[in-house]
Amino acid sequence: MRRPDQQTTTRPTPEAALTTAPDAPPAKAAGPRTPGRADATGAARPTGDLTTEAALAPYLRGQAAEFLRSLRLHHEHSAPADSGGHDAAAATRALRRSARRISGCLHTFRAALDPLWADQLRAELAWLSGILAREHAYAGRLTRLVEALHQLSGPALPAARGARAAGEGTSDAQGRAALGVGAARAGALLERRLTLARTRSHSAALQALGSSRFHAVADAVALLASDVPLAPGPAGRTAEALLEPAERAEQRLLAAVAALPPEDTEPYNEAQDAAWHQARLLLRLHRYAHEVVLGAADPALTGAGHALDLHRDSVEAAGAAAAAARTPRIAPATAYALGVLHADQRHEVEAARAVFREAWPYTAVLSAP
Repeated sequence: MRRPDQQTTTRPTPEAALTTAPDAPPAKAAGPRTPGRADATGAARPTGDLTTEAALAPYLRGQAAEFLRSLRLHHEHSAPADSGGHDAAAATRALRRSARRISGCLHTFRAALDPLWADQLRAELAWLSGILAREHAYAGRLTRLVEALHQLSGPALPAARGARAAGEGTSDAQGRAALGVGAARAGALLERRLTLARTRSHSAALQALGSSRFHAVADAVALLASDVPLAPGPAGRTAEALLEPAERAEQRLLAAVAALPPEDTEPYNEAQDAAWHQARLLLRLHRYAHEVVLGAADPALTGAGHALDLHRDSVEAAGAAAAAARTPRIAPATAYALGVLHADQRHEVEAARAVFREAWPYTAVLSAP
């Protein structure tokens, strides 16, 4: 881990910038970069501009405007006359994206805002984002599992499943034959289960979007687009009111990454998935805080965030395969195919963890005991 005196991505260090060797070779950092108080282009941001009125309030107003714009597009493309659902799905993703950012900022910068208002709106936005995410998650999970089944039931197992000894050729052929028999039935079972879950999620989302609860959320966001309730008094409006919460979000992320299971951990141990999910959540909160304070997300963490998204998708897909395998009275070949599929997705979990370790730019954190 870093020393306590090492700076963070959100704390300005002009002296450090002056002493940095210009010809130093690139390397993985021991902690987050220190770009200073700068925007996404590298230009320095004046100290007086880093206040809740100059940074946090405009960010929240912009995300609220994006929320309302996405909501309008969703209503337009969800009409019965609309021929396709792609535009409506894109509007829903944009709606969720802005809702997550508002909610994350309300969580991180709660001390700079009216706390009662922030807690209430954050809880409602979390409810809305969760409702809207389910349909998309079930659709993506089905696509992922069906494609994996097609690959696994091909003429040969992928090399990632492990090399086989020469004397095991016959058993491999028998296993592929059994897998081919059960793959079609396993795919049909997964399609029935996940399509039903997706349909129910779609109905729940439509019901939520027409509820009085959602209209209250939309009204609150509409008010946010014009007026951000800040904390009373001058203390919550200084630069420290933004820098300190952003640094705490960063420290929580670094602590979560340092606590991740070691590289040689058994990938089938599902009890360790929660630590990776927590790291993904904290990385998202750090990214939103970085957008508020520095004007853009940290590009060094893009690959790590993508790896954690793949990890989450693989974990959920493996869980769906395992749940389908527990269906009563299914054929042994179907259960076998689902078991192979579950193992395949747990190997994808391990692969996503390896990608994260490779993409994480701060090696000292990962190598800490």
